[in-house]
Amino acid sequence: MGLPQETIRRKRDGAALDEAELREFAQGIADDRVSDAQIAAFAMAVCWRGMGTGEAAALTRAMRDSGSVLRWDALALPGPVLDKHSTGGIGDTVSLMLGPMLAACGAFVPMISGRGLGHTGGTLDKLEALPGYTAQVPVERLQRVVRNAGVAIVGAGASLAPADRRFYAVRDVTATVESVPLITASILSKKLAAGLQALVLDVKFGGGAFLPGIDRARELAHSLVRTGCAAGLPTQALLTAMDQALAPAAGNALEVQVALDYLCGRARPERLHGVVMALGAVALRQGGLATDEAQARARLLQALDSGAAAERFARMVAGLGGAADVLERPALPQAPVRREVAAGHGGWLGAVDARALGLAVVELGGGRRGSGDAIDPAVGLSALLPLGQRVEPGTPLACVHARSEAHAEAAVAAVRAAYSISDRAGAGMPLVAEHITEETSA
Repeated sequence: MGLPQETIRRKRDGAALDEAELREFAQGIADDRVSDAQIAAFAMAVCWRGMGTGEAAALTRAMRDSGSVLRWDALALPGPVLDKHSTGGIGDTVSLMLGPMLAACGAFVPMISGRGLGHTGGTLDKLEALPGYTAQVPVERLQRVVRNAGVAIVGAGASLAPADRRFYAVRDVTATVESVPLITASILSKKLAAGLQALVLDVKFGGGAFLPGIDRARELAHSLVRTGCAAGLPTQALLTAMDQALAPAAGNALEVQVALDYLCGRARPERLHGVVMALGAVALRQGGLATDEAQARARLLQALDSGAAAERFARMVAGLGGAADVLERPALPQAPVRREVAAGHGGWLGAVDARALGLAVVELGGGRRGSGDAIDPAVGLSALLPLGQRVEPGTPLACVHARSEAHAEAAVAAVRAAYSISDRAGAGMPLVAEHITEETSA
């Protein structure tokens, strides 16, 4: 192996690193031959000097190849292997519905997901609110569930892109998380390791997003699309608004209930439905399962209305250790204390601090301050009113689900402070701001 410090020096001095040295460096991260100090120095050099598309693609492939790559050929699947990834937000339950919907339309979806950190929730934490659901499974079980249910939402495990796990842990404590090339390589290395044939990305902007500014979110979306395509994975992205909670709930078990209600046809909140359908339409066209937007949307609605998507969700849950009757008896945990958040005065809901809502869930115990923290799946917020609503004094803005009266009181104050009530109706951000493809990102 070449000296890691030489790779660091070359990047520090602005050189474009080649595939061979990036591959050596990534493998050294995975097998501990590169120290934490060297990882930190390399990450800071990338933050300072950046990376071109070819270089970022080479880093992505190197991190993918630091572990195993899933192969689907032997299973002779009768449909494309597709996936969706979101950069995260408040009330973002899209994966729980879209994965089964794509499966019901003929796709196979090995969705490698993550956990919540900071003010945004994590898909795995949500699903683990279902008794028995196991997110960390061997590759053989993952592939068996994908073959039988069409979808499996699981964690990366120790064998997929192991360099990324250690790299991210160092970036998290060295102020280098926000580097666009490093975010790109982190996301895409795991998706490439899943053996996908196409990927659609939901890159969020607005107050509740990881990157609130639309310019930075757009930069990341273009980087992800260019790099994914350059690394051999057809990739498209949508820029979607996170200026308010996407679902009317924030909190693990509460969001799972939203997903169940959506799949079973009991409630399909307008904004949430809009994002699910937009991402799903892109994915079906990418996978050759629809010829145009209208056909894609019709197929997605048929998957919902026929109950086929809900049945795929149930099959997935049962295959990953949960109850086979999850649709009828989800047995989700419930918090003992519930308090409505009443509007202090009348007017229009003109704005909401979505990040503050996410932090309120964290303070209730539904999120993590650090990566090793335990979470309470029962707590959170439900019945969140969307922007543009007219309210009177005392109108409920949300419902707090808490473990204690003291926690509930603090959350009520936080939620009330997060909403801005004005004397005129405000216009929220466009739900889907841009569709980014390889052609538009060139």
